[in-house]
Amino acid sequence: MPSVEELKEKALSILGNAYAPYSGIRVAAAIEAEDGSVHLGVNVENASLGLTICAERAAVAAMITAGRRKIRKVVIVSSTPEPLPPCGACRQVLAEFGDDDTVVVSFSAATGERMEWRLGELAPYMITVKKIVEER
Repeated sequence: MPSVEELKEKALSILGNAYAPYSGIRVAAAIEAEDGSVHLGVNVENASLGLTICAERAAVAAMITAGRRKIRKVVIVSSTPEPLPPCGACRQVLAEFGDDDTVVVSFSAATGERMEWRLGELAPYMITVKKIVEER
């Protein structure tokens, strides 16, 4: 199983591939699925900003495309001076495939600063709603 540091290195290796001509903020994500496989994504901006795809959701799409359905860890690397937590849309998507204990770690590529959460801290009600729907 890859360590957080190994996932960080994988995300850093693709950070330059991000397409961010509007915000100038590059983001890459590496997701470890339950079986230990790693899935990568970068942000892809669009002139219609609402159509922008975040790195976390791109990595989830890669994971689903590979046939995996359960997230163990998410590592995010951004070009910002401070680590970025996942946005609300990403939290919702991560909650679909993670659980309260899914580890989410964010790094600033510029400063090396690190922040870490459990998904249940970032998206407590999203996880609860998912559980209610699953029980139906």
